[in-house]
Amino acid sequence: MAIEVKVPLLPESVSDATVSTWHKKAGDIVKRDENIVDLETDKVMLEVPAPSDGVIKEIIKQTGSTVQAQDVIAVIEAVSASAQPATTKTEKTTTPAAASLDTKQAAGPAARRAAAELNVDVTQVDGTGKGGRVTRENVMSAAGGQSIPVKTTTTAPEMNMGNRTEQRVPMTRMRAKIAERLLEVTQNTAMLTTFNEVNMAPVMEIRKRYKEQFEKKYNVRLGFMSFFVRACVEALKQSPIVNASIDGNDIVYHGYYDVGVAVSTERGLVVPVIRDANRLSMADIESKIVESAEKARAGKLSMEDMSGGTFTITNGGVFGSLMATPLLNAPQCAILGMHKIQERPVVENGQIVIRPMMYVALSYDHRLIDGKESVTFLVKVKELLEDPTRLLLEV
Repeated sequence: MAIEVKVPLLPESVSDATVSTWHKKAGDIVKRDENIVDLETDKVMLEVPAPSDGVIKEIIKQTGSTVQAQDVIAVIEAVSASAQPATTKTEKTTTPAAASLDTKQAAGPAARRAAAELNVDVTQVDGTGKGGRVTRENVMSAAGGQSIPVKTTTTAPEMNMGNRTEQRVPMTRMRAKIAERLLEVTQNTAMLTTFNEVNMAPVMEIRKRYKEQFEKKYNVRLGFMSFFVRACVEALKQSPIVNASIDGNDIVYHGYYDVGVAVSTERGLVVPVIRDANRLSMADIESKIVESAEKARAGKLSMEDMSGGTFTITNGGVFGSLMATPLLNAPQCAILGMHKIQERPVVENGQIVIRPMMYVALSYDHRLIDGKESVTFLVKVKELLEDPTRLLLEV
């Protein structure tokens, strides 16, 4: 019996998708619910599972094709239970091939793409992700730390001018959407940035003193981001306009604190949202950040994971950035940029001392937020980080 494989219903506001990667070819055996193809949209990567056990009879939509919801992309010739060989009670019901498929199914799209590009057998890689899932980092580690080569797929012939070559490579849908949104922000907002610097020694001392106990108790590392999320939430409480947004001629004040934390992936920057951050403990925040980052790099983030944030934090310091101006994550009206921690001479009580300092930047929409409010917010964040006990006392 022939069964059609259709494009699933797409997320709201997404009209179509692109066939990104086929993990099977015509004639291959597939298992029910096994991921057989990845679809790329403007915002998320979707996996399409096999609707039944069987053999792929035909692939209708090839890699690069644009598809819409409910389009037929392949046909599977279903295999009935009676057609499968019987097993005795003493025989193992899981064959090596089936075990291999199960292991491969535990690897996300990013991990499978990395495995293909680095020539690594993903079924032989031990997964450290949630539920034993194989991550992109696991694959790279199994490959001996090799970097993933730049793809050379082109839409035009390579131009060879001696030692000067050029290639034309199409943007991914996500990169094109990111470019569109960033251009829209620069054209439609009155963006301004204010800077300050934070002495990170108190936070670093707390992490050094309690990191082992924290990780042992909560099974998650104590990072810097949870301190920044908590500090920003307290500052937002005192400066509610920074947590607001513009809707036409109206100002929308949000009575909740949904903080987006930017995550860099091989497909571009995404911003999963931590809901009700004001109600979460430090351990809860760290756990949600780790979970979101793993989902982002595995291409598993949904539209719900990334929508509805009221404020965003981005950390360019992990890549070595000393100072930068972050762009707004519309329709939000403010974003905090963290940067590299660097030892610098500072003056304390008339003495020059060396301290681990971080520049922080707050970009904001000047149509809504005045300079006084932006500076007040950033100074509050600085004060809370330089005296973290105030986070516990909420003062």
